[in-house]
Amino acid sequence: MKLRSSLLALAVAGSLIATAANAGNLTRDNGALVGDNQNSQTAGANGPVLLQDVHLIQKLQRFDRERIPERVVHARGTGAYGVFTASEDLSELTQASLFTAGKQTPVFVRFSSVVHGNHSPETLRDPRGFAVKFYTEQGNWDLVGNNFPTFFIRDAIKFPDMVHAFKPDPDKNYGTDKTLFDFFQHVPEATRTLTLLFSNEGTPASYREMDGSSVHAYKLVDANGQFRYVKFSWKSQQGVRNHDPKQAAEVQGRDFNHMSRDLIEAINAGNFPKWDLYLQVLEADQLASFEFDPLDATKIWPEDLVPSRKIGTMELNRNPANIFQETEQVAMAPANTIPGIEPSEDRLLQGRLFSYSDTQMYRLGANHQQLPVNRPRVEVNSNNSDGAMNVGARSGEVNYEPSTMTPRPEAVAARYSNLPLEGVTQQRKIAREQNFKQAGELFRSYNRKMQQDLINSLGGALAGAEDAAKHTMLSYFYKADAAYGEGLTRVAKGDIARVRALAAKLAD
Repeated sequence: MKLRSSLLALAVAGSLIATAANAGNLTRDNGALVGDNQNSQTAGANGPVLLQDVHLIQKLQRFDRERIPERVVHARGTGAYGVFTASEDLSELTQASLFTAGKQTPVFVRFSSVVHGNHSPETLRDPRGFAVKFYTEQGNWDLVGNNFPTFFIRDAIKFPDMVHAFKPDPDKNYGTDKTLFDFFQHVPEATRTLTLLFSNEGTPASYREMDGSSVHAYKLVDANGQFRYVKFSWKSQQGVRNHDPKQAAEVQGRDFNHMSRDLIEAINAGNFPKWDLYLQVLEADQLASFEFDPLDATKIWPEDLVPSRKIGTMELNRNPANIFQETEQVAMAPANTIPGIEPSEDRLLQGRLFSYSDTQMYRLGANHQQLPVNRPRVEVNSNNSDGAMNVGARSGEVNYEPSTMTPRPEAVAARYSNLPLEGVTQQRKIAREQNFKQAGELFRSYNRKMQQDLINSLGGALAGAEDAAKHTMLSYFYKADAAYGEGLTRVAKGDIARVRALAAKLAD
């Protein structure tokens, strides 16, 4: 017995020594020490490389698989951790407990460009993603938005077409204004957001100096199951700063990572950026009182009609330790809601509820929400089983529901709200389009320089469109504002009489 005990003690001691010896040393994925990381095993001095060189094979296998599929949109991004502090109690509006005055909720934010690839210059004209993951005590809530408060289309059925129009042409591997405006001549509701894109707001100077928006309307649901429609917006405490075309070109010449670098360096220096969160609220019976559809993602809710109020502040104070593990594998999806927050009937949002979660399953796998950056800070009790990289599967006999052996009651308070419905199923446009009015108001809100920069940028792009598409697009902008349309027509070398004639046929 003494001999056996001694041998066991030696084995344990040897194990501890080996573990200590591995500290800081190069190992294979199974923890085994690497003896030579410079030379492959060969059959003799000049013979072929041996298949038995496990370290070589493993290195090549892992290297071959270092890349996961790039996001189709929002590929280029940078992220940071922080905290959201609520400043108002919204219990009269929602069961979502994070909106309790003084309450702090950890967050991860991913900023991104939308159209261009993972290594594209951050100076390129593009909307910017502004996605926030709240790690709440009720589960994760993702507020997935942009720096623009409106979008180009109002129905998710057009989303693949819109992205294809922005992306490189299949026969060239680069995009053209010809195909871009060939598509948008059929999408008059894009007039306002195209105005934003081709203004200097399409080239923000930094992520810190940029506002954000939920774009879509959501529902806040109270403890009685009653809901109101809301929109969220982020206001930068650093102010808003954009580059004009000349500044964007100068910055790109010296640093095409300028937005990521600015955010990372600011946080590392202790200069933590902050944004205030604002809320707009509409009662359900107010939707019909507007001359446009408030659930249309191509529209803003004007402040004079729906005033906003500050409900909290977010501070970003820590950079990721590993960009791939965190920023690249964070999975934002509008479907990630919590009790008290629900999607509205916005047609674009309804499609995003499926699409975003589905693309994360494709990119990262069915169990991507078990990754540390995506994992909820509360216990997960689902019956989802197995699949690749599943480390959170339930143990024991029961992975189904209902069960008397292992009961898990439903939370009545978490049931969806009831939406009154009437009518028939249909495939029709919305009734109140109003495609041009808000675009004209946006143009007139800009100062003279911003207006001229916009006219030069958008007019120059329209000059590359085919003749019919060019004049159709010009008529949209003329309908929004005559001075806007006339300026664009001059730069795009269009026929102003033809533009006016086309605009006269447009209804708003």
